[in-house]
Amino acid sequence: MAMQVPLLDLKVQYAPIKEEILKEISEICDQQAFILGPKVEKLETEVAAYCQSNYAVGVTSGSDALIIALMVEGIGAGDEVITTPFTFFATAGAIARVGAKPVFVDIDPVTYNIDPAKIAGKITKKTKAIIPVHLFGQAADMDPIMEIARANNLIVIEDACQAIGSEYKGKRVGSIGDYGAFSFFPSKNLGCFGDGGIVTCNDPEKAKLLKTFRNHGQSGTYMHDYVGGNFRLDALQAAILSIKLRSLDDWSKGRQANAAEYRKLFAAADLGDKIQLPQEASYSVRHIYNQFCIRVADGKRDALRANLLENGIGCAVYYPLSLHMQNCFAHLGGKAGDFPVSEKACTEIMALPIYAESTTEQREIVVDAIKKFMK
Repeated sequence: MAMQVPLLDLKVQYAPIKEEILKEISEICDQQAFILGPKVEKLETEVAAYCQSNYAVGVTSGSDALIIALMVEGIGAGDEVITTPFTFFATAGAIARVGAKPVFVDIDPVTYNIDPAKIAGKITKKTKAIIPVHLFGQAADMDPIMEIARANNLIVIEDACQAIGSEYKGKRVGSIGDYGAFSFFPSKNLGCFGDGGIVTCNDPEKAKLLKTFRNHGQSGTYMHDYVGGNFRLDALQAAILSIKLRSLDDWSKGRQANAAEYRKLFAAADLGDKIQLPQEASYSVRHIYNQFCIRVADGKRDALRANLLENGIGCAVYYPLSLHMQNCFAHLGGKAGDFPVSEKACTEIMALPIYAESTTEQREIVVDAIKKFMK
């Protein structure tokens, strides 16, 4: 069946800003200035202000944003980094890429973010950092995380790749820890036309090192103080992001309004005993809904997903397997039952279309299809 309700439709977002973006791209092509430069510097200033951070450093992706923050801190072989097992692979993958060991902590059953109460018990002499993830657009509980980190002299890298503009007690994510890592992958609330990312921080020395490390650790032409990497953001992506950033708050408000409408529709459908809707924590004063994830009870998630797809309704599973059970981390010795909250979430959670431009009629189609299946 043809798709009635796509999970995401970037074409409708692009249409109103198409001419402005094409004009900017044309100018950059005429200038033949593609790597770093004024366009990237402009975006860095804008994103730093938007995220309430002192500095922002453009990089090649959200994954590389995590990696470069770890590299700047000298975290590598023999070190441990605490994070969540319920997130996109890049979080733990970045830790492994620098040679460190991911140490997993189970999640909060309401927000699906890392459970701060379980962090202290995983700290050892080898622990160097904590990477909390602001999952699905909702902030993790940062106050207790920062308290634990400061008491144990640990670095905090906020994985905010799904949460640009999200707030924790009035503070923008990415401005609370030592670093914030953001992704501009096309499907994000603020997405570019390929891969892109940015790292925020408040310390001028850390910002200087980030800029050095993103260009092969180069302090001067062909002079290298560190072994960095090629993490340079290109001017085309930066220019596109600067244009789109002006609409980000409106798009976030659209997602929030769509989430509120879903709640009304689900309430009217009387599915409360079968479908659990996403819940907003009291401290999360600005959830920006990168995803709208429901929980499906009684082991029916996969069958419901198949039914929706058969009926032309976009949906997706985030995430099907807890990271401690991924084959590439088998050497860590993880097994079923180690992180029961994460493991259960992997069997029940499913994302529904939430993009700002989606319509009331589309949401009615989604909820009606779920009601028919569940009843």
